[in-house]
Amino acid sequence: MSATIVTHAPTRIDFGGGWTDVPPYSDEMGGFVCNVAIARYATVTVTRTASAEDARAPEVAGDREGDRSIASAAARRFQIDDVRIQLDCDFPIGAGLGGSSAAGVATVAALATVSGRAMSLDEIAELSRSIEIGDLGIPGGRQDHYAAAFGGALALRFSSEKTEVTRIPLDSEFRAEIERRCFIIYTGKSRISGETINAVLGAYAAREPRVLAALEQMRETAEDMVDALRARDLDALAALVGEQWRHQRSLHPTIPTPLIDEIVERAARAGAVGSKALGASGGGCVLVIAGSEHVEEVRGAIAGLGQILPFAIDEHGVQQCR
Repeated sequence: MSATIVTHAPTRIDFGGGWTDVPPYSDEMGGFVCNVAIARYATVTVTRTASAEDARAPEVAGDREGDRSIASAAARRFQIDDVRIQLDCDFPIGAGLGGSSAAGVATVAALATVSGRAMSLDEIAELSRSIEIGDLGIPGGRQDHYAAAFGGALALRFSSEKTEVTRIPLDSEFRAEIERRCFIIYTGKSRISGETINAVLGAYAAREPRVLAALEQMRETAEDMVDALRARDLDALAALVGEQWRHQRSLHPTIPTPLIDEIVERAARAGAVGSKALGASGGGCVLVIAGSEHVEEVRGAIAGLGQILPFAIDEHGVQQCR
């Protein structure tokens, strides 16, 4: 390999269907997610440090302990010791944007290049998830890894046998409209995904009717979102996002917070068509989709409630930068 390999992988906006990609629900009932990758990246730099004979463990650096753990576990999977791995992210920690999965995908792609191993995007996504879930015991689903690997807008269907990936074409005009009317606002509080996911999975295992009904509605709403994107109908998508949030918040009391509710309510009064918390929630980021004629009013209504994160849609997924 060259002296240094740099890869980056995007994070994502989950429009709908999150939670249905988490086993055992996805295996038993079938899951469906509609999401889009965004140009907020986890970047991984891999550099040779010593001869393989002298090295005892990879050097892993970065500001986030969780991402460092993922990189170390990935290096163990590839049985690579003589490297230094540096992780950098341009998004807040605990944002609910799938950042740890982006870090995993970027690391797996970089180490595959280092080791001379050819991997498909599906294989990169699945190995990243296996490391996060199997090696580190972090609960979660599949959608984040696939968004990071493939990029663009995706329809993801999950079953016990496979993950079916369908790209949703977005022309340049519609991409610009999504970027103009959508706001990602960071609440400044980390989400509590592990505890929340375990609680929801426990309710599913107990076959609580409220949770079963919510998950089914979330899956069906996500399928409708694909039709809205293909029709270039952002208002229809936004309305479905709002419906998704009503079902999502009913899964567990820790998912909505007073601040999230205030963002959603203020945005709606200012002309937003739909809003939802991203990721497992309990904090993190909120997606707000403004009406076409009310973008600045919505921006003003929510600006004081958190940090608005500018974004662009990423069409390429994980890439080697050099």
